[in-house]
Amino acid sequence: MAIEDRPKPDEADQPQPPDYTDYTDPTDPTDPTDPTDPSDSTDPTGGDQSPPRGPIWSALRPLLLRLHFYAGVLIAPFLLVAAASGLLYSLSFQAEKIVYAHELEVPVGDQALPLSEQVDAARAAHPEGTVTAVWPAPAENRSTRVLLSTPDVPEDRSLAVFVNPYDAEIRGELESYGGSGALPLRTWVSELHRHLHLGEFGRNYSELAASWLWVVALGGLALWFARRRARRRDLVVPAKGQAKGRPRTLSWHGVVGLWAVLGLVALSATGLTWSKNTGANIDELKAQLGGATPVVDATLAGGASSGGGHEGHGSGSGREHGHGGHGGADIGVDRALEIARGQGVDGQISVILPVDGQGYVVKETDAEFPVHLDSVAVDPADGRVMDEVAFADYPVLAKLTRFGIDAHMGVFLGLPNQLALAGLMVATVLLIVWGYRMWWLRRPTKGRALSLGRPMPRGAWRRVPVPLLVPLAAATAVIGWFVPLLGISLLAFLVLDTVLGRAARARATTSSD
Repeated sequence: MAIEDRPKPDEADQPQPPDYTDYTDPTDPTDPTDPTDPSDSTDPTGGDQSPPRGPIWSALRPLLLRLHFYAGVLIAPFLLVAAASGLLYSLSFQAEKIVYAHELEVPVGDQALPLSEQVDAARAAHPEGTVTAVWPAPAENRSTRVLLSTPDVPEDRSLAVFVNPYDAEIRGELESYGGSGALPLRTWVSELHRHLHLGEFGRNYSELAASWLWVVALGGLALWFARRRARRRDLVVPAKGQAKGRPRTLSWHGVVGLWAVLGLVALSATGLTWSKNTGANIDELKAQLGGATPVVDATLAGGASSGGGHEGHGSGSGREHGHGGHGGADIGVDRALEIARGQGVDGQISVILPVDGQGYVVKETDAEFPVHLDSVAVDPADGRVMDEVAFADYPVLAKLTRFGIDAHMGVFLGLPNQLALAGLMVATVLLIVWGYRMWWLRRPTKGRALSLGRPMPRGAWRRVPVPLLVPLAAATAVIGWFVPLLGISLLAFLVLDTVLGRAARARATTSSD
């Protein structure tokens, strides 16, 4: 591998322009240090050659190479952890069905009991708790899930009591997280993926990974399309006959990255929607564009708040409301469910029980395509339908957000969705491993024994024409503001690069004296 020339003694104190003549592209297999690489050969059959490279690309390419290098080396560990934990999460859905089969599945009986009797059985098993929601059995061989808030369960979770709908037998009880109903196994893996079990501080890791994933993916895509190749098929299929080592690794890295890029960008975008910092900016932007997700209004006359509450830990679901949380007239859960079904809310559903100032909220929870997420609010006193929200009436942005988040969570298409996520996570792990391997293989073999592959020489931005550099810098600033951890880490890269550059110049000056 070529080594940077040190400045001559009489030039050491003068600022030197970047020298690109001695640089070999870490993504380009036509490196002269690898004479066995056939990828730059002339195709006698007239196959695909190097794409046209205009002045704009020639100016941007060194800058993109340096960014891709630093992001790949420094951010890849965060991406690796996110990918590995994401792989575990994608498999946790099926694992949950096996681990908790006794709680989830029941023998099919002749006739199901009224839902109120099933709720009473769960309440009798835990008289210290407050029933907040009920998930009627979604299939003949599945149990009913009754959610309670109890003194021993954290506010953001519920105690799920699993009841046999045919004889009210208690099949078991487990902690359940949020509206997704994740049980302990999936909850543990989800929190590992989301914040490494470090709480709010740990969320910075996943947001940093999501902030850079689309940058690395799209930058790699641009570099892969622009590299020289003798055959068109080498763009989408690993090239045959590549020399062992870096050329072969690069071929696999580029092809797998090409096939995975759309999924990776989608994961990045959807992951950012519920991140701490960027997620807040996205929510504000959606609200300004009229894309906020509508919520059914279950507020009773004289009620103190609006909205449908939240299963197990919503507004007004506190433990001070006694066994039911509603002190007035009550038509009962069976009648509320019947009314909701009359309004077309059916299938896989959740019934949120009334609390002070709030009525029943009955909503569909089937996020698999086609999506069924209609909801109604029912007055517990007289059964009047107070409000309805149909998924068909969601704003387009709200629908797209819902589709994206559910796909990210592996529920949009069920098992195929989960398998696709697992494949993307495996691809991401391989891309990172291959990237680090190429970095290692490009290290100098002479001089310092522990030297590693070096990035594009500093000063690449000077080659970018001012008419292009100014809007590029402005766009970077805007993106860095909207995606804060991307902007902060990019600024940190620049500071680190500047410090390393000055240190290198100082060493060169000292050695030349």
